[in-house]
Amino acid sequence: MIETWQQTLPHGIQLSCRAAGSKGAPVMLFLHGFPEAAFVWDEMLLHFSKPEQGGYRCVAPNLRGYENSSRPSEVAAYRAKFLVQDIAALIQIESGTSPLKALVAHDWGGGVAWNLANQMPALMDKLVILNSPHPGTFLRDLKDHPAQIEASAYMNYFCEPQAAAELSANDFELLFGFFEKGVKPHWLTPEVKAHYKAAWSCGLQGGLNFYAASPLKPNKPGEHALQNLKLPDEMLRISVPTLLLWGMQDVALLPHLNVGLDAYIAKLTYVPIEEGSHWLVHEQPELVQRQIAAFL
Repeated sequence: MIETWQQTLPHGIQLSCRAAGSKGAPVMLFLHGFPEAAFVWDEMLLHFSKPEQGGYRCVAPNLRGYENSSRPSEVAAYRAKFLVQDIAALIQIESGTSPLKALVAHDWGGGVAWNLANQMPALMDKLVILNSPHPGTFLRDLKDHPAQIEASAYMNYFCEPQAAAELSANDFELLFGFFEKGVKPHWLTPEVKAHYKAAWSCGLQGGLNFYAASPLKPNKPGEHALQNLKLPDEMLRISVPTLLLWGMQDVALLPHLNVGLDAYIAKLTYVPIEEGSHWLVHEQPELVQRQIAAFL
């Protein structure tokens, strides 16, 4: 059974959360991306909370800006330091003084997780990332890899003032279209669509603000700001044992992003999934569960 509640953090932000498993058990925390919401992890929460799968306390928050979590109006409120603050506070509430058994994250949730693992590695035993680029290789390829620059062009569109209205029009037709790129989404059943519509009906602007607040997006025509951006090595190193699962048919985040990761991640297990796209959690949940279980 999935529990739901509103968690108020010490700094005033509220996160709407979903969970399965007993309080007091070792915690696994799951972070979603865009345009998803915490419900995408429900199957994982139920699976890893079973006694035979470890009996973990499995928690999935809606990130700030999503569903019924707090949705600040200022773009600056979605900078990485505030997103990390939210999740660090939630970990302290759920896990106390014990580190997470694992932080599992996809897409923008992975962006938060990379930062958290770099800044506060003591909060977790292990890190699991699904199709979310490490900031070091992402910056490199946004500067110098033409195919990735082209694949990431949508990020600038998401920052346009009309994007939320256009993505919401005609019952979210344009937004659902993103799932159609690449591998055919046989998982997109009427029931799953209804979950997405319910989450998106709370508003899209918060999720889009993640893109607006981030410096990691392609230069617009005539701009060169990205070429001057440098991230110091100490902001990029990951000491936590890390499992990286990557759907190789991802049309937005290309596999070249994973070249050179050993320069940043000391203990990396990389599992390319040839027939997977960006939406691995939906497409191949059993495979994802097996890989995470073996890593744990």
